[in-house]
Amino acid sequence: MSPKKESRPEVNALLAFALSLLVLFAFNHFYKPTIPPLAKQTAAHQQGMQPAPSLPATSAIAAAPTDTTSAGPATAVQASEEKTIVVESPLYRVVLSNRGAVAKSWQLSKYSDDKKPPHPLDLVSPEGSQQVGAWPLSLILPDAASEDKSATALYRMTPSESTVTAPAEVSFEWSDGHLAVRKNLKFGTDYVVDMGVTVTLDGKPMPVGVAWRGGFGDPDVYKASQLVTVFYDTNDKLTLLPYKKLGIPNQQQTPAQQPGAMSFTGIEDQFFAAAFLADNSGLALWHWTEERNIKEGDTTSQQPIAEMAAGTASAEPLQTRLFVGPKDLTLLSRQNPPLNELVNFGWISFIAKPLLEVLKWIHHYIPNYGWAIIILTIVINTALFPLKLKSWRSMQKMQRVKPQMDSIQAKYKKLAMNDPRKKKMNEEMMELYKREGVNPVGGCLPMLLQFPVWAALYRTLGGAIELRHAPWILWVHDLSTYDHTYILPVLMTLTMYITQKMTPQSAAVDPMQQKMFAFMPLIFGFLFFHSSSGLVLYILTSNLVNMGQQYFLNRTEPLPAGPSRMQKMKRLATSK
Repeated sequence: MSPKKESRPEVNALLAFALSLLVLFAFNHFYKPTIPPLAKQTAAHQQGMQPAPSLPATSAIAAAPTDTTSAGPATAVQASEEKTIVVESPLYRVVLSNRGAVAKSWQLSKYSDDKKPPHPLDLVSPEGSQQVGAWPLSLILPDAASEDKSATALYRMTPSESTVTAPAEVSFEWSDGHLAVRKNLKFGTDYVVDMGVTVTLDGKPMPVGVAWRGGFGDPDVYKASQLVTVFYDTNDKLTLLPYKKLGIPNQQQTPAQQPGAMSFTGIEDQFFAAAFLADNSGLALWHWTEERNIKEGDTTSQQPIAEMAAGTASAEPLQTRLFVGPKDLTLLSRQNPPLNELVNFGWISFIAKPLLEVLKWIHHYIPNYGWAIIILTIVINTALFPLKLKSWRSMQKMQRVKPQMDSIQAKYKKLAMNDPRKKKMNEEMMELYKREGVNPVGGCLPMLLQFPVWAALYRTLGGAIELRHAPWILWVHDLSTYDHTYILPVLMTLTMYITQKMTPQSAAVDPMQQKMFAFMPLIFGFLFFHSSSGLVLYILTSNLVNMGQQYFLNRTEPLPAGPSRMQKMKRLATSK
């Protein structure tokens, strides 16, 4: 039986570093919410009707008492016909309907969708809302019958104009003599709407939730339904609920309630958010999923729609502010409470945020984010070159002592791995390192120090709204999405392979380890096949810079020549 080959410490460290990168990228690439199995359809759904979820009447949010002895019926108030009003500002265009007092459209004027040709981005999905039978700003009430009435009623709307310019106030009022609803919306010049909602039944206040239903964001982006997330903040801790973790309404269409009082809650996709902000007391949160038919060509599939509602946990009027806009760090940080955590940089935010600011600073002088990424990449790789040079010199020392290392290992190679005499081999190896001034992991530690920078750039370039629809050159029209021609990932894989071939491996003599390194460019290419073009452009540029740096090191400070193949064969024959 042939003895087991020894693994070199620096090779193990390098492998650990490479595998850490693979784990990071693979986790972010593959950890996507999977579409859950469809819930059993109710008879109403089978007939093409989707009953609206209602607040649980038996939970802490109990329905308001129906005793009418202390309050008389309200005066009936309703409109005679359906009308819409458009609220416009330089930032948005919102279409409100008095049928249910809901939002039929919420366009962000400075952003476009992914259609060809592009249109102003509408965060409301008409197709999804029509399928589920509800729109954003619809009410969620403990009583299903009352909720249905509030969703189909014709509200008296003030003002009566068809178009108003922000700042503006729009009020809705409706009553059938028993159930009374009043909704007041104050639109400002920014992305925030002040909202007040009061619901009474025979004069008694009812708990109420305001929902965002029917879908959120741009449905034309890649894997749109998987990008929508419900979020909430309690005790300054942000929690994200991907749609596979959302509640599924039961047969009574009761949504799941998240326990606790939220300082803010809402729904988001990769680049935009609708956040309900608490004023005085905290907000209650309900969340659920409904199904939507998606037609692609001749096939129709069902995908879940993430939906949520924010409201009161007791029978009192709802006062909240609604932010509907882009997930821009500067803009989010100005909200009260701040929403900057919605730009999720993870544990590496202390590096990612400064890198984003540097990228924006470069873009101020060179108004093309593609070239800004290239310049930032060159600056980072130049700044990290001293670490690479230190790693290179450590490899030179390891190469010089390699024959002595091989000699020590040959003395003990016939011993089993659990043989106590193996300890003597380790002692001799450590003595050799100490005598020659060699750090066995010195070649990899500088690379490990670069890991936080790479992780931060991965987060920054994969989620910065500044890169959304930002072109570079020729075929790259959107740095925030993947390259549909796949030219960038192919070039990235090729340059990674060339860089690997240019870099000598002083101690990686184990064939299995060498095969692992040889396959890494292909593995990385596969992982980044559908990553954002901005991120792939960074890695491609980094590879090109590394090729130039490696060429310089190979010419000016070459590693000592290792044993030839013939020498290796002779050494192997002698050892036998």
